[in-house]
Amino acid sequence: MQDALFPEAPSATMPAAKPASKPGSKIQAQPAAASIQALAAQLPQALRLGTSSWAYPGWAGQVWQRAYPASALSRQGLGAYSQHPLLRAVGIDRSFYQPLQASQYERYAAQVPADFRFTVKAPSLVTDALLRDAQGRGGRSNSAFLDPALALQEFVRPAIEGLGDKIGALVFQLSPLSPALLARRGEVLDRLHAMLSALPRLDGPASIAVELRDPELLCEDLVALLRDTGVRYCLGLHAKLPALQEQLWILRRLWPAPLVCRWNLHRRFGPFGYQEALRRYGDFEALQDPDLPTRALLAHVIRGTAAAGLPCQVTISNEAEGSAPASVLALAQEVLNVVDAAAPKA
Repeated sequence: MQDALFPEAPSATMPAAKPASKPGSKIQAQPAAASIQALAAQLPQALRLGTSSWAYPGWAGQVWQRAYPASALSRQGLGAYSQHPLLRAVGIDRSFYQPLQASQYERYAAQVPADFRFTVKAPSLVTDALLRDAQGRGGRSNSAFLDPALALQEFVRPAIEGLGDKIGALVFQLSPLSPALLARRGEVLDRLHAMLSALPRLDGPASIAVELRDPELLCEDLVALLRDTGVRYCLGLHAKLPALQEQLWILRRLWPAPLVCRWNLHRRFGPFGYQEALRRYGDFEALQDPDLPTRALLAHVIRGTAAAGLPCQVTISNEAEGSAPASVLALAQEVLNVVDAAAPKA
């Protein structure tokens, strides 16, 4: 089924692995094993894998040489992170909680090489229909929800100014809607269409994308507005949404298009299981709950998209399987297995 959706075409391979951090750097990268370097060199050039964030001391031995403080990793860790041969992308999640200035994005961009890409979440200021307290409980309606001027001023423009051509995807992840708003789904989609229509088209392979948390919004009207505005559907692998195979119809309707995917939360935890995942996975040191069906199907989607010469921007959370770098490694191996299986036999 995926082969019919994603036609085959020759694809380039990734560049050679990058050296570890310089000895004078405060955060030292964990040197990559030869097997990881070889794996990275065989992946499609169009594929950029990464994690949803990076400030995790528990990644010592995978990404860092030792367990540095989270505060130091947050400020200075991207340079070491980007030395890992498989980590050619990363998510910026903090922008969801508070809009960032162009200078803040610029500091992130300065830490990584030219071929590195960022997936950035839009601030909740414009993506949440409710004003929430510190515990995430919704209260009053948010008058700035899907406001075109604020989306441009507080997100798109500073991200473009600060990250430039290192943007992989700017993602508007709409928070779950109230039953009252879901009953007026058409009005919400009209507002979304108006906001997206007012935003500039990004240059090159970078994408503006929409990610949802309500299955009710996965409909033909959504597809129509995405097609009309040239905006991508962000494949959201989260227990609040249908499983991956039940979202593929949207990719088929929008084909051909770059792939933007955020693998967020293992389905075993249910739609409200984020805190349970944090408790179970601890310091995120190792893969604990391999999600083999999702991994295998996602690898097929990546293969088909990359084979058509289209960019693939995939970021993975620790809560997906227990350790995001380990998930990236496992997915990379699966992608290579799929590519090898599809290659003509001599």
